[in-house]
Amino acid sequence: MFLPLSDAPNPRGMPFVTYTIIAVNVAVYLLITLPLSSSQPSAADPLLQEYVAAMREALPPNVSLQQVLGSVSQYDLFVFDHGYRTAAPQAFDLLSSMFLHGGFMHLFGNMLFLWIYGDNVEHRLGRARFLVWYLVTGAAATLFYALLAGRSNIPLVGASGAISGVLGFYFLWFPHNAVRVFVFLFPFFMNVVAVPARIVLGIYLVIDNLLPFLITQGSQGGGVAHGAHIGGFLAGLAVAFVMDRGELAKAPPEYRAPISRRTPTPTEVLATHIDEGRFGEAARAYFAVPVTATRRLLAPDDSLALADWLASQGHADAALTVYRRHLRDYPTGPGAAEAHVGAGLVQLQAQGQVAPAYQHFLDALDLDPSPATAARARAALEAITARQKYRVRGYEG
Repeated sequence: MFLPLSDAPNPRGMPFVTYTIIAVNVAVYLLITLPLSSSQPSAADPLLQEYVAAMREALPPNVSLQQVLGSVSQYDLFVFDHGYRTAAPQAFDLLSSMFLHGGFMHLFGNMLFLWIYGDNVEHRLGRARFLVWYLVTGAAATLFYALLAGRSNIPLVGASGAISGVLGFYFLWFPHNAVRVFVFLFPFFMNVVAVPARIVLGIYLVIDNLLPFLITQGSQGGGVAHGAHIGGFLAGLAVAFVMDRGELAKAPPEYRAPISRRTPTPTEVLATHIDEGRFGEAARAYFAVPVTATRRLLAPDDSLALADWLASQGHADAALTVYRRHLRDYPTGPGAAEAHVGAGLVQLQAQGQVAPAYQHFLDALDLDPSPATAARARAALEAITARQKYRVRGYEG
């Protein structure tokens, strides 16, 4: 058995939306699932008749309808009515199905994953955007499942599609994070080990979902909608990728003034401003250029000088954009390690984005930086580690 317990590093503060979603799911379980599960439906209930008709078509050959009817509860009918059925799709069911679960272990597994992975994604996105994309990727997961599963009256329920969307964001944005996993292979091995997050999520995607999905040919094998998990993960991954591209194109409000038409060329203007130390004018000229024209617009030294100046003046968003564009243009070239450290320090000190900063510092150390740059990265990593409950990864070397 492999049970994830926690991840690191984590941001400070409470992930309000993540905890609220968990609370709502638990409340639905306590107030709806448990009471209705112990209640038998009336034989005259029209919904029961619809349920019986649907189940008659879906039953395996070795299961009789009488066997099913003997165990039907009010909650079964509630799920039949409010879960998402591809044979009778309803827009509201895309939402309601995310908060219904088949039992305690179904709920526990989903909420554990959301608790572990949700805080970093919420902190990176912000509360409002996190809630929006949680719901959107959850709906996308259900629709992806519906596209592949065909018409079925078996209702799809559970938060796992939306949580898989969160995992897609996490996979792209926090590659250097680590997950503490309890490994129980009795009697050979029982211990908690730290595993790179991408390995844990790769196992979740490939071993737990993609392979079963291929084996069952997209059906709800074992009662698990693997297609929804895959769809949610891909949706989160795609949205995170698009957001990363969008951040490269951002022009901060303070630097959106158009440059004079008398300016010869952006490259000449920028080189002159930076050479003469007029970084404010250089920033305005730089962000007036369309993002499609900024690729290698600045030489590596000029790019770093401009980003460093913006960071020193408190223009965190603008500095981070220039650092990111530097890494886009020179990912392993001149100044790449310095750009990673600069971007990490902006995220850590100005934005409080601990986990994204952590990725940059480790990337910097992987580039064999100068002793001074390596020292800055290690000092920042020590500061992050000091905030964490668990030390999860060594970075000396």
